[in-house]
Amino acid sequence: MSSGELQVLHRALRYMSGLAAASFFTEVRVIGGENVPKDGPIIVTATHHNMMLDPVILCQCGGQFLQSLTPLRSLHLSLWPNLNYWSKASLFVNPIVSYVLYSSGNIPVDRKSKDRKVLLKGTLEALSKGYAVALFPEGTSYTEPRIMQVKDGAAWAALEYTKWMREHPEKNLKPLVVVPAAIVYTNKSKYRSDVVVEYPRAITMDPYIEQFLSDEEGAPRAAVKRLSHAIESGLVGATVNGPDWDTLYAARMARDIMWEGDKSISLDEFVVISQTLVDLFSTPSPTYNFKSAKRHLLEYYSLLQSTHLTNSVLSSLPLPRTLDPGTQTPLPSRLLTLLILIRDSFSTLLRLPFFVFPLLMYMPVYFMGRLGARLAEDEEETQAQNKLVFGLLSMLLVYPTAFFFLWSLFLYTRVGALMAAATLWLFARYHDTMINANYEHAKRLLATWRVLMGVWAPKRWELSESEYLSKPATPAPASPALAAAPMLPPTPELGMGAEPPVQARPKRRPPSRRIMRHVLRARVEAVKALAAFFEDLRAQSRLRVRASGHLARLYGGVDAPIKLEGSEGIDEDGQGWREAGEVIAFLTKRGAKIPLMRHVQIEGEWAALSSDAEGDGASAP
Repeated sequence: MSSGELQVLHRALRYMSGLAAASFFTEVRVIGGENVPKDGPIIVTATHHNMMLDPVILCQCGGQFLQSLTPLRSLHLSLWPNLNYWSKASLFVNPIVSYVLYSSGNIPVDRKSKDRKVLLKGTLEALSKGYAVALFPEGTSYTEPRIMQVKDGAAWAALEYTKWMREHPEKNLKPLVVVPAAIVYTNKSKYRSDVVVEYPRAITMDPYIEQFLSDEEGAPRAAVKRLSHAIESGLVGATVNGPDWDTLYAARMARDIMWEGDKSISLDEFVVISQTLVDLFSTPSPTYNFKSAKRHLLEYYSLLQSTHLTNSVLSSLPLPRTLDPGTQTPLPSRLLTLLILIRDSFSTLLRLPFFVFPLLMYMPVYFMGRLGARLAEDEEETQAQNKLVFGLLSMLLVYPTAFFFLWSLFLYTRVGALMAAATLWLFARYHDTMINANYEHAKRLLATWRVLMGVWAPKRWELSESEYLSKPATPAPASPALAAAPMLPPTPELGMGAEPPVQARPKRRPPSRRIMRHVLRARVEAVKALAAFFEDLRAQSRLRVRASGHLARLYGGVDAPIKLEGSEGIDEDGQGWREAGEVIAFLTKRGAKIPLMRHVQIEGEWAALSSDAEGDGASAP
C-alpha cells in the first residue's frame, strides 16, 4: 500500500466506532501523551483485556498530540493516525479482500515463514513509511487479575526494523520507538464506565540493537528478551495487577467503600490508588485482623454482585451511613423507606418528560446491546464488545429511520433535509448530555425498590444464612463485574484461583428481597472490619507492607533481591515495600474516607433488624 492511500474504510470504521464508544463510556482519559513522539515510525504495544474495544479505544484516544504522526497529516485528522494491525498473509490473496484489509488498516504477516524478514515484510514496509503499527503482545484478550506474559513478536519486529534501517542507509529511514499503551477499564463491561489509557516512557532501540546485531551465539534472542521485559515492565507499571482474584476483589471493595461515589476518584490516579490497595491486601497478615477484614470485604462484594447493586448506589440513599457516621441517623422504619421510594419515584417522573423522546429513540439500541451481552454470558471480555457492536448496528438502523421520518415532516425539501439532520444531531447531543444523570437516577430508584422490599418483606421470606453460605461455587470464571448466585467467597487463606463465573441471567437466582438484609448487614460488617484493619495499621505506622516495584521506588524502598513465584510485589530488584503510615497518608491525601472505629461501632444497626423489629423510630447511639 502506497503512502498516498487514504485507508478510507479504516477512517469510516474508526469514526463510527468512535461514536459508539463515546456513547458507551463516560470518559476516556489519556495520560502520558507527551511520551509519544510526533513523527517517525512507532510500534504501539497495548494491553488486551476487552476484545474489539481495545483497538477502538486505542484509535480514539490520542488525537490531540498525534495528529502529525502519519504521512496523511495533510488531511488534518481529528483522531490520531491510522493504526495498522497484523493479519494473516493468506487473507490478502484475493485482490478485493486485500483492498478491504489494507483500507481498514491491516498489514499482512506470513506466519508460516521461518524467515523473519519475510514474516515481517508488511510490517517493515509500513514502518518505513512512518506508519504506526499496533500490536497486542500478550497475544489474546483475557480476564485475569494480572498482566499476562508479554510475547516476543513486538520486540522482534522493532529490532528487525532497526537492523534493516542500518543495512539500508540510502533509504534515510527514521529510527523507531516502542510505545507501551496500558488500557485500564474502571469496569470493562459496564455501561457508562470510564477508561484510562496511559503511555509510559517510550522505549528506544539504542540499548538493545548492538546486542541484537552481535555474532555471539544467543545474543539476538537475549536482546529480544530484554526488550520484551522492558515492554512488560512499562505495562505492569501502568496497570492494576494482583496475585489472585480474592486479593483484587478485596482491594476493589475497600476502594469502593473509601471512595463512595463512582466518579469520586480522579482518573489520573485511579490506577495508582487501586494498585496501592492491591499491594496492601497482598501483604501476608500485616495485622491480626487482616484475614477477617478480607473475608468481610469479599462477602460484601459477592452479595453486591448477586443483587446487581453497587456500594455507591447504596451510599447515595438517605439511609444510615457507616462511612460518614459523624451525623447520627435515626433507624429507618418501613414508613420511612416507603417515603424514600415515593420521593425518588416522583423525582424520576419529573425528569422523564425531558428525556422521553431521546429515550424512545435509543430504546432499540439499549435493547440490542443487552441482547448482545446475553450472547456472551461466560466471557466478560466479549460482553462490552457485543454491547457496542449490537448497539452500533442498531444505531445504523435507528438514525436513517429517524432522519427520513423527520424529513417527511419537512416535505422532503432540501432545506428540510438539513433541518432533519440538525434536529437528529441535537437529539443525539441531548441524549449524551442527559444520559449520565438519568442513568444514575434510575439505578438509585431501582436500589430503593430493592431496599424497600427487603425491609418490608416478612421474616420468613428471608434466605437464611446457612442457605446462602452453603451455595456451592460453580467452576470457570470470567468476570469481575458479575458473580454467581449468593455465596460467601472462600476465605483468603484458602485462596480463590478462579474468578466467579459470569451469569448475566443466572438460573434460580433468588429474589433480591430474600437477601437484601444480608447485603445491608454485610455492608455494616465490611466497614467495621475495614475500620479495625486500618486502626491497627495506624498503630503500626512503621510496619512495612508489600509494594509493587515501581511504587516502592517512588514511595518506599526495595530489600535485597528475593524472587517469589506469583507475587506482583516482587521484581528483579528485590522485594518492594512501603510503610503503613505512608500508605494511609497517601490514600487520605487522594480523598479516601477511611472509616474510624469510634464512628462505626453502632449498636442495633437498622440493616441487621428483622422486619418485626423495625418501625420503632429509635436513634442510633
